[in-house]
Amino acid sequence: MRRLLAVAVALVALIPAAPASAAPGLVFYRYENGSAVYSPYGKTVVGGAGQFSVSPDGRKVAWIDDSGRVHVRAGSSDKVIAKGAVSGTPCATPAWSPDGKRIAYAMTAAESMAPIAIVGADGTGRKKLGKTYGVCHLAWSGRSLAGYTGNTDGIHVIDTITGKSRKAKGVSGSNHVQSLSPDGRKVVFQALKPTAEGGDGSWPYWYTPRIVDTVTGKRVTPPVKGTLIGAMYLKDGRLAVRVKGAKHNTIVVLTPAMQVSAKFAEPAKYRSSGLLRVL
Repeated sequence: MRRLLAVAVALVALIPAAPASAAPGLVFYRYENGSAVYSPYGKTVVGGAGQFSVSPDGRKVAWIDDSGRVHVRAGSSDKVIAKGAVSGTPCATPAWSPDGKRIAYAMTAAESMAPIAIVGADGTGRKKLGKTYGVCHLAWSGRSLAGYTGNTDGIHVIDTITGKSRKAKGVSGSNHVQSLSPDGRKVVFQALKPTAEGGDGSWPYWYTPRIVDTVTGKRVTPPVKGTLIGAMYLKDGRLAVRVKGAKHNTIVVLTPAMQVSAKFAEPAKYRSSGLLRVL
């Protein structure tokens, strides 16, 4: 069984949302000196094993400390909103609801079936869902939460209303889940070969994205040329694909029909950083 090891925390850089006619805001991160900083909304430090995620509007960071406490940071404010989360394992990251009002996190275990809890971003309304094997790198869209297993042998999807969990079809191995389509069916992830090492479970700076319909197992291939180093669904159903570049990376945005709707360059200074969110 592949094991997941703790790592340093991340440096998160937030780029403000731009007008609709320009490039959208981007959320980047990188691991650096055991501290996390995001801008232009202020500076913060997140500890633990790098268990963090950024809200849909890019203004807040949810993170889990070494004691299993779930924090929400906004500017200089840091509030503990829940306790009892899996800690010390970078794969067990919290996930924001699409509307940014709730946060989901795994409880009590990271390499077996574990319950998922949901709590309001203000610390109210905490509840437990059913158990799932998909506890790593949770992604939330619609009423679905998806995550990969602690032993990296697949992806599971749990319904946030019924609490029922199912294994995603078409996925035999993964050590990263990036996002779900708005209907909760298609998942963007990093695929693993049967003999591949699972790694430490931290957010990867870049990866070859694979997209699969979790109900049918059918694979979706973006019609984008170049070396793909990431992808994620936007809230309107479009797909943002990250393409590697010599001086800067490029984001190509595709419609649900897989037609190019936009293309823009990332800031060159973030070429070697990870892309966490497109706002």
